[in-house]
Amino acid sequence: MHTQTIYLVEDSPLVRERLLEMLDAVPGARVVGMAARADEATQDILAEQPDIVVLDIRLAQGSGFDVLRAVHERAPQIDVYMLSSFDSDPYRRLALQLGARDFFDKALDFGRVRDIVAARVAQAH
Repeated sequence: MHTQTIYLVEDSPLVRERLLEMLDAVPGARVVGMAARADEATQDILAEQPDIVVLDIRLAQGSGFDVLRAVHERAPQIDVYMLSSFDSDPYRRLALQLGARDFFDKALDFGRVRDIVAARVAQAH
């Protein structure tokens, strides 16, 4: 059984920790890296080539859109799921146009991230 690898990009240590706990509990999934800045995330993701990236829009430096653009351009096989406190249609549309598989509002959909990743892991097996 192939373990699905996940990379987290989130600038809030508290949110990052919650995501890590939630996703580590998914059987067949393993978080292989984390970053808080766009440049660090892009470099690590392209080097690591995880199966899944959970990506916040607002980062300590740069934007999740910058990361999404670079990753989708160079490694389109990586499934990127955007996560944001800003659940506005323009952000959602832009994320999907740039190649995100889905877009989650942190306030409303936080728990769905685990469900989507679990479904993605199950589908891969």
